[in-house]
Amino acid sequence: MVNRGLHSHPSHGSSSLLASRFRARKLCGSAITFYTFFIFAFSFFLFLFYLRHFVPDEHQHHLPHPHSQSQSRSRSRSPQLQDSSKYQYQEQLWDSPFSHALHSCLKPTAKYKGSQGFDGYLTVRSNGGLNQMRTGFAKHSCHLLSNWVAILCKSELLFYLLIWNLSNPSFSAQISDMVAVAHIMNATLVIPQLDKRSFWQDSSVFSDVFDEDHFIDSLKRDIRIVKELPKNLEAGPRARKHFTSWSGVGYYEEMKRLWNDYQVIHVAKSDSRLANNDLPLDIQRLRCRAMYQALRFSPPIEDLGKRLVDRLRSRGGRYIALHLRYEKDMLSFTGCTYGLTDAESEELRVLRENTNYWKVKKINSTEQRIGGFCPLTPKEVGVFLQALGFPPSTPIYIAAGEIYGGNTHLAELSSRFPNLVFKESLATPEELKAFTNHASQTAALDYIICVESDVFVPSHAGNMARAVEGHRRFLGHRKTINPDRKGLVEIFDKLETGELKEGAELAHLVQQMHKNRQGAPRRRLGSPAGIKGRARFRTEESFYENPYPECICGSRSKLEIT
Repeated sequence: MVNRGLHSHPSHGSSSLLASRFRARKLCGSAITFYTFFIFAFSFFLFLFYLRHFVPDEHQHHLPHPHSQSQSRSRSRSPQLQDSSKYQYQEQLWDSPFSHALHSCLKPTAKYKGSQGFDGYLTVRSNGGLNQMRTGFAKHSCHLLSNWVAILCKSELLFYLLIWNLSNPSFSAQISDMVAVAHIMNATLVIPQLDKRSFWQDSSVFSDVFDEDHFIDSLKRDIRIVKELPKNLEAGPRARKHFTSWSGVGYYEEMKRLWNDYQVIHVAKSDSRLANNDLPLDIQRLRCRAMYQALRFSPPIEDLGKRLVDRLRSRGGRYIALHLRYEKDMLSFTGCTYGLTDAESEELRVLRENTNYWKVKKINSTEQRIGGFCPLTPKEVGVFLQALGFPPSTPIYIAAGEIYGGNTHLAELSSRFPNLVFKESLATPEELKAFTNHASQTAALDYIICVESDVFVPSHAGNMARAVEGHRRFLGHRKTINPDRKGLVEIFDKLETGELKEGAELAHLVQQMHKNRQGAPRRRLGSPAGIKGRARFRTEESFYENPYPECICGSRSKLEIT
């Protein structure tokens, strides 16, 4: 385009001084025109490159949705235009964020080498229940953090900030990580054992929750997987290894030396054993193939989950899946007692005192809430969704265990949104009978319904919420509205004191606060500024919470098999 401009530039031959001067001025003007055009063309090229290869953090530089409208001028509009605008906004409430032509991509690179035989067997025990599928509890040392964090680390409040907001994968993510580790170490992976000692005391085995044969078959080009150890090795010596957290490929290459002395390595703790970042692209995509393709739920769970989604759709088409973390164990562990009676608060305190593996016993509930570390209450969720603009008739699926306080607390949500749906009201008693007393399997049903929902709203940034958000990002950035709990507490407190009233002003505040918290594409977050050493790894966003950019590709990757 630039060359065409140069060749098409006219010439003006003349021998006179006046003509030459005129020609010089003409050339100067043409040059200015040319350079202006060149700068414009170059800027346009950079703009196109930006759209193709970079999607900014939605919390900082959110790209506008192509259907976004200019700011409302409702005061000067006719009632018909106001009604039309309101309808249009309510429709946009359900729209997924603009994905910028991004799509999931799992195909290995040309350099990838699949299964290359095996040197030994890797046995794994996964930690936590299915509700701790993708993010578990991190271990933290204050002396590893920067000075200002180290000072605050003495407080219970920051301890819970670290516990609940620094993600490390668990359960399904642990299994996916161990698939990658087995590949790096040239090991045969034995079907992992699930944790039967967690809070939920679930006796489910791998094949109860996942499709075991599909898991083995779908990864056969990547690693060798067997259902159990050979009989001659069951009683033999094995290395019991606690791999270092957030390790890279070099570490596991070094661990291959164990094969010189052992045929079996047992991984006693498998949470957060692999780094979130700075791994080869093929290792990251192997993790995604394991997570999103190989770890398919068992046929009974998949079948019932799909039937429940169909029944929900038949009731009203679109629905919100609300992960309402208002169960007894969650409130007790986090020490969140806002809105509870004194008797309820005491009951939660006693539970925390008597649960040995919950290390922190004294928690300041007020500090927890102000810091944004408490799950939203049912009442707060109702105010939040109403302020966003969802109508009272909206079907809301409640993905949760038993709500603490039952209908007493749930009524504060149902009074605003009466169309609440539970799996117990969707499924027949006969359909749910097989899942009784198996928390991991019933949580899997919730997981399916949440992933397939039109809008997903977590009341707390816990383990299952992170897992669902990452899966929805992988499937095309389906809308996930993440409440800004810290910001909302300030608003709710103003409502409580009468400083703010429900209505247009509240709606404006909530909508502005959350316009960039709806699951739009963004790169995975690194550690906050000021955190050094190995503590950086602990504070990074989990790979499975946001697998972009390794497993989510732009337009250059259209030819990839996904």
